[in-house]
Amino acid sequence: MDSSMPYLLTTARLGMRRWRDSDLDIFAEMNADPEVREFFPGLLTREESAESIARMEACFDRHGYMFYATDELATGMLIGFVGLGRPNFEAFFTPCVEIGWRLRREAWGFGYATEGGTACLRHGFEQLGLERIYAFTAVGNVRSERVMQKIGMKKAGEFEHPKLAEGHWLRRHVVYDATRGV
Repeated sequence: MDSSMPYLLTTARLGMRRWRDSDLDIFAEMNADPEVREFFPGLLTREESAESIARMEACFDRHGYMFYATDELATGMLIGFVGLGRPNFEAFFTPCVEIGWRLRREAWGFGYATEGGTACLRHGFEQLGLERIYAFTAVGNVRSERVMQKIGMKKAGEFEHPKLAEGHWLRRHVVYDATRGV
């Protein structure tokens, strides 16, 4: 582990930080995994993964938060991301700040999304002063929806994702929210 890499947020088992060039191989491999991308329209190429990292870093530069590169502290291994972002589509709840996570398959089932999500919600409310944070996923993604529930979010409704075509099996989404102090 690179001990000189400062973590912006930590939990008992996770360190969340800015992205670095050496993360691309693992991130691209994760985004090429059909199981990780099960509830997304498709797999990402290495170039698309690099563009995704650039967008996350730009979000941090603009807003002071992002989907953070997330390491397992015990090993220093990048396991994916957890953090805050800003969706770039119109829906009944946008513009907003969203919380999200995507983890390598090897990191599933250990409670990392819940642990990181709880820390990011707290950070959003206590340090960033946000009033409300949203999360959304395709209907049927019960694992991600369960994380939303475990971190204290409540279902706020459903919507048709405007970036997916009419009739696309992933178009229908659920949206959850959490409010500061509630």
